[in-house]
Amino acid sequence: MIHTYQISGMTCSGCQAKVQSLLSQIKGVKNVDISLAEGTADITMEQHIPTDVLQKALEAYPKYQLTEAHTFPATSIMDDTDNRTWLQTYRPILLIFAYILGITLIAGHQSNGFSPMVMMRVFMSGFFLTFSFFKMLDLQGFADSYAMYDIIARRIKAWGYIYAFVELVLGLAYAFNLLPKITSAIAFLVMTVSLAGVLQSVLNKQKIRCACLGAVFNLPMSTVTIIEDGLMIVMSLLMFILY
Repeated sequence: MIHTYQISGMTCSGCQAKVQSLLSQIKGVKNVDISLAEGTADITMEQHIPTDVLQKALEAYPKYQLTEAHTFPATSIMDDTDNRTWLQTYRPILLIFAYILGITLIAGHQSNGFSPMVMMRVFMSGFFLTFSFFKMLDLQGFADSYAMYDIIARRIKAWGYIYAFVELVLGLAYAFNLLPKITSAIAFLVMTVSLAGVLQSVLNKQKIRCACLGAVFNLPMSTVTIIEDGLMIVMSLLMFILY
């Protein structure tokens, strides 16, 4: 069954992610869809959960007030993302990937021919710098979203904030070709740990937002995220071996 609740106090995507995270931790809750614009939460439950139990989950954050609104049959609620095509859903990340790839191919052309190593280094730099930029736009929102699925951030909330800066440092290190072997080893480790949380969420069929582009875009967790992380792992491993 799906119950809809009014939630006041949400003012940004960080608030949205925090409320979603808190409500998702309640036993018996299968999925939580938050509408920041309408100030509502559609909660899918295995069985009815009393309103006071839901309110108690938010009591550590008094500015979020939950009140009961309406109850609908499970089939009557549609997530807005269900109406979008695959291309519409992932258009932002595909455009970013295309621009980074274009710059990478241009940079790979040297006076003495094409350099695969330069190409990979520029791609890694562009990837980490671009993705860290979007995370920095709403650092708290990213940290809240990341804590919903990352295996470290779930236990240590501060890791979500640190991770954005780790990506920034890796991007700069690749850009200036600083300690390339160490940089690639760190990138391999960071992306492998990140992939573990993504795989766990996808395999469990959790309907949560991917935090790869911070809290700016509403991208669902899916195989696209797995491919993205997997590609970075393979490239960092190749660069570590080749250097």
